Amino acid sequence: MNMNIYGVVMAGGIGTRFWPLSRQKFPKQFLNLTGNKKMINESIERLSNIVNKDNIFIVTNKEQVSEIIKVIAGDIKQQNIIIEPKSRNTAICIGYAAIEIVKKYSDGIMVITPSDHYIKDICEFSKVLNSAVKIAEKTNKLITVGIKPTFPSTGFGYIKFDDKNIEKINHVLEFHEKPNEEIARKYIESGNYVWNSGMYIWKASTILKKFKEYTPDIYDGLIKIGNVIGTDIEEEVISNIYASIPNISIDYAVMEPSAPNGDVLVISAEFGWNDVGSWNVMDVLNIPDSAGNVLIGDTLAIDVSDTVIYSSGRTVTAVGVENLVIVETPDAIMVCQKNKAQDVKKIVNTLEKENRTELL
Repeated sequence: MNMNIYGVVMAGGIGTRFWPLSRQKFPKQFLNLTGNKKMINESIERLSNIVNKDNIFIVTNKEQVSEIIKVIAGDIKQQNIIIEPKSRNTAICIGYAAIEIVKKYSDGIMVITPSDHYIKDICEFSKVLNSAVKIAEKTNKLITVGIKPTFPSTGFGYIKFDDKNIEKINHVLEFHEKPNEEIARKYIESGNYVWNSGMYIWKASTILKKFKEYTPDIYDGLIKIGNVIGTDIEEEVISNIYASIPNISIDYAVMEPSAPNGDVLVISAEFGWNDVGSWNVMDVLNIPDSAGNVLIGDTLAIDVSDTVIYSSGRTVTAVGVENLVIVETPDAIMVCQKNKAQDVKKIVNTLEKENRTELL
């Protein structure tokens, strides 16, 4: 008997590298950066190719709930919105969704994706996830999707796998944080590394067992959450639990300790993936002009090359510049070198320290 499949879209992030357009209450996943749909709607649509929309859950935090309800109206049932009292990284986010599925449906295959990534080849994306679902149903493995690297990126995490390739499926040996360019180049030359996409597929019951084994403090919190789901004290208990839950990623909490035991598999994929991490990837989402510029909104560029200019309303002009990102919103203007786009988060960090909440 086939297990039910449940989609989980992680939508609690803020997207600090896309400031000033991305804000705490209106983050990157609510933006339309491709000219098609908002990123979270595109994520739901992709996932619906392999998961019934009635079985797709959105995990977000309470500050974004009202906007989520408006954005996904007609796509996802409102009762399928899982509300975190605060964003606490991917471990508890995924664990919360798992305990919700186990309590409501006994078990099922979880297909977990971020809400703010770009996928060009939807057909290949669906094919890869369907393959992962079949493996998860037959085994108790933890499966992740790795992207074949096309350049020595310093902005992505890497996954090292063994060389016993069986139809692009390998055992994971190690997870690595974002490297410098020299190390990234060595990773690519070895042929045994893929980019970490942040997509995961497994049984809900399996991931809960892994939490129990490797992070019992998180597991204990999840059991307490499970015990109050659907009760009058649910919100109060969950809020208290979240205050003490470790703020760690699913890779650190479960994937890394599980890998040496052969319990983690990676499927190497190529489907035009981009994590849309910062403004310098706008030329992936939009077709640049003949000078390599991406110009959005009311803009005028003279003798400008390889530059992103985004206007939300006011006219933005530039003359004789190259390799810049220029972004205008009603209350802020941001300018940076294109190769420093990852550092936009430093602006957000500084604004937080200065308590400039009106700009966050």
